[in-house]
Amino acid sequence: MRGVVATAATPLVFLAEIPYLLSQRVENVFASQASLVQQTAELERRVLELSQVSQQFLALKMENERLRELLGSRARLPAEVLVAELVGIVPTPNTHQVIIDKGRDARVQVGQAVIDAEGLFGQVVEVDAFSSRVLLISDADHAVPVQVNRNGVRSIAGGTGELDRLQLEKVSVTADIREGDLLETSGLGGRFPRGYPVGFVETVLIEPTSSFAVVTVRPLAALDRSRHVLVVFSAPEEAGGGVFPEDESEETSDEAPGEAEASTAADLNSSIEAAAEMNEVEQ
Repeated sequence: MRGVVATAATPLVFLAEIPYLLSQRVENVFASQASLVQQTAELERRVLELSQVSQQFLALKMENERLRELLGSRARLPAEVLVAELVGIVPTPNTHQVIIDKGRDARVQVGQAVIDAEGLFGQVVEVDAFSSRVLLISDADHAVPVQVNRNGVRSIAGGTGELDRLQLEKVSVTADIREGDLLETSGLGGRFPRGYPVGFVETVLIEPTSSFAVVTVRPLAALDRSRHVLVVFSAPEEAGGGVFPEDESEETSDEAPGEAEASTAADLNSSIEAAAEMNEVEQ
């Protein structure tokens, strides 16, 4: 009897549970939708974070490559150098100057040459406590003594105010300078050490009525793209002209006895000649 009653009551129980089952199903649907929305937002946030990390990784990779190139340049340099980073650009019109993150605290001085991984970049013109101002070789007020790597012909490369063009000053029409010649610092003037590449000769224009040729040069340094540069500390023999004060004093002390001996010998010879002349007069 109990089993028969339970079987007969089963449809009633099912009907009684229908509202509860419907409410639970609807709650699960809304809960699943909210969870999916939350999961989607979380995944989008993760994608953005990973994208940022990826961009930083690419930037660090490129920076690492630039530093490797700089270290390669450093290995080829005979003088001491300092790695510096560009932190600003001077906004003055018609002026090509940048600011680096090294100053007096890093022993940077006015007049030091600055290079990048490709060639001569500029020179330090102003030094603060923790930063310095660098004048680019393309500035109209900048000039650097250069020589042709092929034959040693000397000239002066002046800035034109354009980042991709320099110009040689007062080049004779008979000078042996050709398109494609590599120009490097000549070391004259004592400001730039010798042997730093400056650029390639791009055009050589000779006008029949002019006494000088118009020679344009394409700089090797990436003046508008380099982020890291090297500040060159000249070797002591370059900075002091190759002679130390101590060496000068030693040379002076070594040469003094020789000069004294030479003067004594000259006086002795004069006395002998005078005596011989007196003997001849007496005879």
